[in-house]
Amino acid sequence: MIRQKGFALVLVLWVLGLLTIMAGSFALSMRREASIIAGIRNNAQAMAVAESGIAMAEMMLLNTDPNKRWRSDGSIYQINSADAKVRVRLLSETGKIDINKADQALLQGLMTHAPVEEEQQAKLVSAILDWRDPDDLVHIDGAEKKEYQDAGLSYQPRNKPFQTIEELQLVLGMNESVFLWIEPLVTVDSGQPQVTVQLAAKEVLQVIPGLDMGLIDSYIAARLESAINDLPVPPFPSSSGQNNAAGQNTVLTVVSEALLDDE
Repeated sequence: MIRQKGFALVLVLWVLGLLTIMAGSFALSMRREASIIAGIRNNAQAMAVAESGIAMAEMMLLNTDPNKRWRSDGSIYQINSADAKVRVRLLSETGKIDINKADQALLQGLMTHAPVEEEQQAKLVSAILDWRDPDDLVHIDGAEKKEYQDAGLSYQPRNKPFQTIEELQLVLGMNESVFLWIEPLVTVDSGQPQVTVQLAAKEVLQVIPGLDMGLIDSYIAARLESAINDLPVPPFPSSSGQNNAAGQNTVLTVVSEALLDDE
């Protein structure tokens, strides 16, 4: 009889332990589901706020007053609301380096500042030139069909202009870290060999050969002051020999970043 009671007690304790584990697992599952639902809700809210920033950018680009119109030189515009804020940045493609039009010196300036070993910089520049030019002649330290075959690659240079920025990743010697670094600075939509410095972000100006950092900082400060005071964009110092013409400026990149107050 005692053994039966002991067995019953063990059985009750075992059932209680099992129920405790089940209750704990259920509570953990509920917390996880609540966290997932909150994440989905926050993502949806952030997406809506970011889209409102893009809509605002479209409206401000159409402002009839050119001095109040939002600038596509990388300036950041912030909009605050009751429960969120959005930062919008406009970048003109003419303020970037066109990898189909830029000459060797400009591409070299880009690679000099990129996270590339010094001995690899000229090779990457030549490989880019060989990819986009129409012939099979190899630039010094460049790469045409044979070099790609020797590297064990199943493709060869297109010998045509780059169609997208992502195509740069196929160039012999290009790696992910280098591509991610240069991606925001380059374009295939400018159509001009030079950078329109009036519309260039500071990061682009820094890689242009011959530009002094002090000159760049002074110009960025003057450009910011003109924006604050609703004045025209100041020209870049003429002694720099850079392109001040704004061109058509028909292609823009709009970056909209939403920040929720509870984040």
